[in-house]
Amino acid sequence: MPRSASRLAIAVFAAGISATSQANAAPAKPTVTDLATLQQQINALRGDYETKISELETRLKAAEAELAAAHAAATPAPQLAPEASSEVVIADSEAEPSPAAVTPSQNAMNPGVSVVLNGNYVARTRDAAFASIPGFPLSDNAGPERRGLSLGESEVTFGANVDPYLSAALTVSFDGDGGASVEEGFVQTTALPAGLTVKAGRFYSAIGYLNERHGHNWSFIDMPLPYRALLGSQYGDDGVQVRWLAPTPFFLEAGAEIFRGDRFPGGGSDKNRAQAQSLFLHTGSDINDDSSWLGAVSYLHTAARDRVTGADSFSGENGIGIASLVYKWAPGGNPAQRNLTLSGEYFYDRQTGDFNALLAKLNRSGWYAQGVYQFTNRWSLGLRYGSLNGDRPAKVLLKSALDDLGRDPKAITGLLEYDTSEFARLRMQFTHDETDLKANDELRFQYTVVYGPHGAHRY
Repeated sequence: MPRSASRLAIAVFAAGISATSQANAAPAKPTVTDLATLQQQINALRGDYETKISELETRLKAAEAELAAAHAAATPAPQLAPEASSEVVIADSEAEPSPAAVTPSQNAMNPGVSVVLNGNYVARTRDAAFASIPGFPLSDNAGPERRGLSLGESEVTFGANVDPYLSAALTVSFDGDGGASVEEGFVQTTALPAGLTVKAGRFYSAIGYLNERHGHNWSFIDMPLPYRALLGSQYGDDGVQVRWLAPTPFFLEAGAEIFRGDRFPGGGSDKNRAQAQSLFLHTGSDINDDSSWLGAVSYLHTAARDRVTGADSFSGENGIGIASLVYKWAPGGNPAQRNLTLSGEYFYDRQTGDFNALLAKLNRSGWYAQGVYQFTNRWSLGLRYGSLNGDRPAKVLLKSALDDLGRDPKAITGLLEYDTSEFARLRMQFTHDETDLKANDELRFQYTVVYGPHGAHRY
């Protein structure tokens, strides 16, 4: 409010109070003497008000001067480098500063560090050491966890932008016995034109829907049955990936990968050329404000040279095709309170080569369907069913690990999850497993916590 208006308001307010008091004291009509007295009181109030305003303005100016002097004393004078010229140069404000003129913070290039911790309790009717799936030789990574309390696989990830053109990430995983390994370590482009992205190093392949996800982002505690049997839970290797994001009004992405070929279902690679190759195509779109979908097809070809699984060896080729479909629903597009995710995938595997020095040609398949429903804030229920279809090998391989014994392995899993926050959760999972000759019932409890800067999860 302007000062003149403030003074007038106070004067009128004071005059009103005085007039009210006079009216209460003397109900008779005011005289000329009363009006003169009232005017004298207003003038006195105006003088007192102006005196106090003047004192406050003087104190404010003194405080401002004192603060400016203290700030000047605390700010060191700029110093020139020993080799710098004393000539003053006025830079163009729109020009890009030279590298020498920019002094970044000491922490500017430090990577973000995130940690994932898992703890497990497993109770099952059969010992994991004797677990098998007839017709599907398993890699070491596909076996079930041991019974009892254990520290599950935990990981530490370091990630940062290297410069305007590259980013890098390194994930080191630790198993429950204290062993450490590089789970992923790669560099990735950030500024290529035409929607292209290139990744090089060690990473999980983009085949399928779940293969790229780290364990703490799985929908259930373990991977579905076809992933375990045909991909050793997940396929990751050393290689190069190229992605292309199409400029379409809906999501459309295509890509190709080449890998060294050392990981299951490949193995034993020591050649100059890549022993594994993949192609993938992802597409999807919103259905409405509440729901969306994603579809994908992918293919992985691997070559194996004396790949060892248990007491068996295989040299030959594997071709695995995967078709994926995902549906997501959340009221108003906000999944915080309620959401539903339905997903399913079909796998087709063709294997040709020498199994224990005997010719083996097999066509196998598998599929799973699962749903996870967050029915209220922090609480979720999940249900999953998975099945495998084997193939009878030649007579000379009957009763070997490739013999499915005329059975179709299957498993059904139920999940109850409570999220203490977006960074921590508790899970209870029950599985009835009929993959082996004898059924196995498994009860699992798991806690997972994530701390440190962590990238957004995939769709």
